[in-house]
Amino acid sequence: MSSLDRLAEKLATDTLKIQDATGEDRLYMEVAQVLATSSQTLEEAFLTEIRVHLAERKARSFLENKIATLQAEIERAEAKGPL
Repeated sequence: MSSLDRLAEKLATDTLKIQDATGEDRLYMEVAQVLATSSQTLEEAFLTEIRVHLAERKARSFLENKIATLQAEIERAEAKGPL
């Protein structure tokens, strides 16, 4: 992993932690603007990391909901008893 990738990943992780804690759902865009003034390369890597993290969260939420739905269906079927 290059230093660029490490820095972008760490910055994205930290930004999302602060964003979650404060509820500022567009904080990452402000950070990207700061990066754009000094390093377009780091800005692009940072935004890529942000997109990857947000996509992973969305997919994980989808899977958790799917599991919960399936578990509820199993429990309902078991509660009905044998046919």
